[in-house]
Amino acid sequence: MSTENTIKTTNPFNGNLLEEYQMDSSEDIQNKLNLAENTFAIWKLKSISERISFLENLYDELDNSKDTLSALITKEMGKPITESEAELDKCLLLIEFYIKNSEQFLADAIIETDAKESYISYDPLGCILAIMPWNYPFWQVFRFAIPTLTAGNVGMLKHASNVTGCALAIESLFIKAGFPKGCFQALLTDHETIESLIANSAIKAVTLTGSEKAGVSIAKVAGKNLKKTVLELGGNNACIILKDADLNKHLETIVKARMQNSGQSCIAAKRFIVVEAIYDEFLERFTEKVKSLKYDNPLNKDTNMSCLARPDLADTLQEQVKKSIDLGANVHYGNTRDGAYYQPTIITNVTSEMPVFKEETFGPVAAIIKVKDEDEAYKVTSNSRFGLGTMIFTENYKKASKQVLRIEDGAYFINEMVKSDPRLPFGGTKASGYGRELSKEGILEFVNKKTVYINT
Repeated sequence: MSTENTIKTTNPFNGNLLEEYQMDSSEDIQNKLNLAENTFAIWKLKSISERISFLENLYDELDNSKDTLSALITKEMGKPITESEAELDKCLLLIEFYIKNSEQFLADAIIETDAKESYISYDPLGCILAIMPWNYPFWQVFRFAIPTLTAGNVGMLKHASNVTGCALAIESLFIKAGFPKGCFQALLTDHETIESLIANSAIKAVTLTGSEKAGVSIAKVAGKNLKKTVLELGGNNACIILKDADLNKHLETIVKARMQNSGQSCIAAKRFIVVEAIYDEFLERFTEKVKSLKYDNPLNKDTNMSCLARPDLADTLQEQVKKSIDLGANVHYGNTRDGAYYQPTIITNVTSEMPVFKEETFGPVAAIIKVKDEDEAYKVTSNSRFGLGTMIFTENYKKASKQVLRIEDGAYFINEMVKSDPRLPFGGTKASGYGRELSKEGILEFVNKKTVYINT
C-alpha cells in the first residue's frame, strides 16, 4: 500500500510491517527516463552475443540468491516457500532458454526478392514500460525483461506496491550481473503517474499483466499516444473432466491447477466442467484431496496452502461467493475466511449467471458444473468472455486434440494444467488480452521488423 509519499509492504500471513520505501519524485522519474534513453543508445549497439554474456551473469546472480529471494517473495505476498523457490527455478530456466536461442531468434531473416540482397532486421524499439502484478513477482517480470532486454531494448518496471522489495531486488540483480546502469530500472510510484509515463516520448511501448479493467485503461492511454501494447489479462479457465478421465493419474494435477499459489493465478482452473457419468466420483475425490491441503506459516517447508496476498482480495472473493449462493449455488466445502486467509472452497450447483462462473475468481474457489456429455462440456467451456486457456482430461487424447478449433483460448492443454513455458508462446484472446510472451514470439514483440533492400 502507499501512503502519501511512501510505500509500505506488509506480510499478509501475520500482518507485520516489512519495510517502508520512499516513492520516486517526478524529478526522480524524469532522471530515470533520461538515463534509460542514454543507456539505450549504447545498449542497442552491443552484439547479441555481448547481451547474452550478461544473461549468463544474471543466471549466476539469481542462482546464488535463491534462498534470500524466495523468502522475500513469501514474506511480501504470502505464497508457500516451496512455491517461491519453484518460481525462481522457472526464472532460471527462462534465462537459460534465451541464452541458448536468442541469437537464432534475432538473426536477420533472409528473403529472396529482385534485390541483390533483402532481409528483415529485428531492431530494438527503445525503453519498454512494464506494469506487473504481485502474484508471481519474479516470474512475471523476468518473462518480460529477459527477452526484451536481450533484443536490445531497455526496461522500466512499475511493480505492484505490495512487492516493492521484489522490484528493487530484481533491479539489483541486473546491476550485479553487469548490465549497464539504466538497462533495467524499477519505478517506485503509483498508478496515477502511469498515463504521463506512457505519454512520455522516452517510452516506446507498454506491457501489462493485470486485470481486464487495467488493460482497458492502459490500452486507451497507449492508443492515444500511438504506443504498442502487450496485454496479459485475467482468465476464467475451464477444466474439462470427461467420463474416461484417469483420476488416479491426474487428480493431483487437477487440484494443483486450482489451488497452486492459493488460487491466485490468471491461468488457474476456475470452472470445472464435469460430465455427469464421472461427476460423483470426481467430486468425492476432488474434495478429499482439497481437504488434505495444509495451511500454515508459508515459510514452513511442509505448507502447501497459504493466505491471499492482501485482505481486500479475500473480501472480493467472499463477495463473489456470496452473490453466487444468493443465486442458488451450494457450498460443498469450505467458505470460511480470516483476514487474508480464505479456506479452499468447493461450490456446486453452479449456473452461468453466477459470479463464480462468469467472473475471474482470484483465490482458492472451485466452481463445479455438471454437464450431460462431451459436446455440452465444450459448449459450456466456450461460454466465457475470457480466452486464456482450457485444460481437458481424457484417455482419448487423439479425439481431444481434434477439438482445438472449438476453443478460442490462447492455450489448450490435454491431460495437463495450463501453464507457461519459456519454450512456448503465452497469451490470451478476447477479454484475456492480446500479444504473446515467451518463446520466439515473445522476443519479437518489441522489435522493429525492418525491411532492408539492397541493390548495386
